[in-house]
Parts: sequence; C-alpha cells; structure tokens
Amino acid sequence: MAIITLTTDFGTKDHFVAVLKGALLTEVPTTTIVDISHSISPFNIHECAYLLKNSYKAFPKGSIHIIGIDAEWSPENEHIVVLVDGHYFISANNGVISLVTSEKPPEKIMAINLPNGEISSFPTQNIFVPVAAHLARGGQPEVVCTPFDKLKELRDFKPRIENNGNTIIGNVIYIDNYGNVVTNIERSTFDAYRNGRTFEITARRQRIKAIQKSYNGIVDYNKEKNQRKGPGDLLALFNAAGYLELAIYKSDLNTVGGVSTLIGLQYRDIITINFDA
Repeated sequence: MAIITLTTDFGTKDHFVAVLKGALLTEVPTTTIVDISHSISPFNIHECAYLLKNSYKAFPKGSIHIIGIDAEWSPENEHIVVLVDGHYFISANNGVISLVTSEKPPEKIMAINLPNGEISSFPTQNIFVPVAAHLARGGQPEVVCTPFDKLKELRDFKPRIENNGNTIIGNVIYIDNYGNVVTNIERSTFDAYRNGRTFEITARRQRIKAIQKSYNGIVDYNKEKNQRKGPGDLLALFNAAGYLELAIYKSDLNTVGGVSTLIGLQYRDIITINFDA
C-alpha cells in the first residue's frame, strides 16, 4: 500500500486539499494519504523545507511526497521528481528540494513530462497527482519524466560564528502552532563552541541562561507552587529535531500568547548566544 504525503500552503478553508485527496483516491483507491501541513506561510520555501526535512524520515522508504508550494510552471520553475534517501519528492523546481536534501545527495533528478500535461493554475492536482499515482501503482519515474540536471539551489540559513568563537548569531526559521520559535542553531553547533562554558541567550530584551531537556524542565517540583516557575514563563530547549527553540511553557496563541506574540519574535529575527570567554 503506497503512502503519499501532502505539504502545501493551501490552508483548510478552501476546497483545494479535499480536491487533491479526492483525485488521489480516484486514481489509487488503496493509497494512504498523510497530511504533513497545509498551514505553511504562503510561498515560504524555507518553512516548508524545515517541516519536510524533519518529517519525511519518519515514513517508510518508497513514500511519495507532494509539495504544493509555489507550484505554477514557468521556464524558471519546472516541475520535477527527485528521489533521495529512498523517498520520492514531487515539486516545482523552486529550491525547496535543495533545502530538504541538503544532508543527502539526490539519487535521481527528473523533469516531469506528462503526455497530456498542460499549464494550469492548479498544477498540484493536474500534474503532481497523476505522477504520484503513477509511482504509487509501482510505475517507473522514467515513464513520465525525462533527465534533468538544473536543480535550483537555495542556501539554508546558517548561524554565524563571531567574536573568536564566543558568539553564535542565529535566526528564527519557524514558528509553530503554540507560538514557540525555532532557530537555525543546532545542538551540534552549540556543543562545538560551548566547551563547557556558561552562556547567555539573547532574544530582543529577554535573557536566558539555561537550556532545558523538556518543556516542564523549568518547573522545580521541590518548591511550593507559588514559588516555582511554570505556565507563562520563558524557556529554551533543543527540540526533537535538534534545533534551539524558545518557548513559553504551556503557551496558547488564542489566550495567553506565545513567544512570537509576547516577545515579538518573527521569521528571520536574530537570536544570539554569548559564551563566557
């Protein structure tokens, strides 16, 4: 049974996601369709890549991933199929694949060439779905694709190391459903420069001098409730994907708010770590 994932910036108000699923089930009734996200900020390639890069590995080899971000065809935005790490990615050549596959080189890169393919305003349905269905039925990509060697490459956000290795300057790359902000500072980078030193994380006017192992790590259960930190307090931790994340414990964007609203951090904003010299 084939697995097809969907990652788009379509949202859930309109009918587009339902149309994709209906078209896929019509083509391959036995397929399993999994939504990775439909709430990506419109045309935000880096945000899309962050979600895909940290989720596709949880799926079995042979899974097919449809990417509905900036998908309209143009001479500079071709439709492609890329095989990497045993997974098929179907997307426009807008740079998202280069970010997803930055750690593993693609095994195949092909341009989609459907016999009856036409330019349309909804290529995710008209082009990507038929290709995904073909692969899900066990078809070879060469039947619907031709060789391609012009994969568009975008540079991933990388933190800067300054002050003779005493400072890491990173950026916010993603804001989750709770308003927590994820930075591009990975645990491996932090560990490489820390060398056992104390540190201070700066985010606007906020200062953090500890990194927790879990969200409730800031709670000292040995203290009385009115004396301990808890819901509403700021913390830092390395998330499950290994990236430094700033969070408000038990945040809720609809009520108490999150880091993005309470501190005012947004996409690309600067986060700094200073180590004691």
